[in-house]
Amino acid sequence: MSFLEYRIKTAPSGLRKVLHLNWPVILMMTAVAAVGFLMLYSVSGGRMELWAEPQMKRFGLGMALMFVVAFTPIWFWRNMSALAYLVSVALLLVVEFFGHVGMGAQRWINLGPLVLQPSEMMKFTLVMALAAYYDWLDPKKVSRPLWVFLPVMLIVMPTILVLMQPNLGTSVMLLAVGAAVMFCAGVSWWYFGAVAGLVGGAIYGVFALRGTPWQFLHDYQYARIDTFLDPTADPLGAGYNIIQAKIALGSGGWAGKGFMQGTQSRLNFLPEKHTDFIFTTLAEEFGFVGAFSLLLLYAGIIGFCIVSALQNRDRFSQLLILGCAANLFFYIAVNLSMVMGMAPVVGVPLPLLSYGGSAMLVLLVGFGLVQSAHVHRPR
Repeated sequence: MSFLEYRIKTAPSGLRKVLHLNWPVILMMTAVAAVGFLMLYSVSGGRMELWAEPQMKRFGLGMALMFVVAFTPIWFWRNMSALAYLVSVALLLVVEFFGHVGMGAQRWINLGPLVLQPSEMMKFTLVMALAAYYDWLDPKKVSRPLWVFLPVMLIVMPTILVLMQPNLGTSVMLLAVGAAVMFCAGVSWWYFGAVAGLVGGAIYGVFALRGTPWQFLHDYQYARIDTFLDPTADPLGAGYNIIQAKIALGSGGWAGKGFMQGTQSRLNFLPEKHTDFIFTTLAEEFGFVGAFSLLLLYAGIIGFCIVSALQNRDRFSQLLILGCAANLFFYIAVNLSMVMGMAPVVGVPLPLLSYGGSAMLVLLVGFGLVQSAHVHRPR
């Protein structure tokens, strides 16, 4: 009997699959989404139909897709990894030539009722491709230069396409998630040290070439860096967003001002209050207690994913779970660093809280892969 036949024959079915789901992760993700619904209801002034209701419908659809993906055997997703990656790259190319332009960037494909952002898909299909690659590769070859080159190319190619949109935040996340999977696969520390040196040189180049025809970033991206370094230099212009976000964060105090009592959001001082800066609304209305409770839920999701990966004896499943958990972590870390003034504003939403279609649906499908790896793990 082949390994594939063995996996099919011994895979759990029916009710057993439901029982084998990682229910703590599902319940905590639902709790985070419920907090998001409350915040969207609050920032809309008590109107369900504006943001909260569409978000609830998307979450319901996303959960249904997550269960479909979860109940599909993990060997199927391993075999589909290369195709999923190539489709995502193809969609990024479609965006480059025919993409929908919004807010000065060309990042979306208009599909009528749904506006698809392929860069969100790329975060998870990249993890799938890297996990399948290292599952196929002999562990003794993981750190050999020839076998390090291919995964680096798998990471760099979509990163360049996303950077051209331009979308600096997602580009950074693709690099970080790809590096996380390579690290978990056992790639030597020396490679990461070399990359750190290159990043340091790139940062120097970003500032040294500013104002020249060869500058690395767009002018608005340089403006974001200037704002990050000194928001008060332009308090009514480029620095306005982060200054108002800090006021909202600080004014919540220990227990907050109360549900729907946040002045920064209700009086429209806070920009993008329903998308990238929704965490500041939570902190203003529920204070440190509410914000810290949300972080505990996120930490619980990531923690249970790590435990699931450690318990799994299938290499592809291990790397897939860890890669998806790393993706969630970088989502959270980049968004919170951004709204607290610890990093430049790069337009990364907060998972399951920020209003948006593509990000939520893709995240839930990605965690369907995590559930599939957990349900169908060797026992």
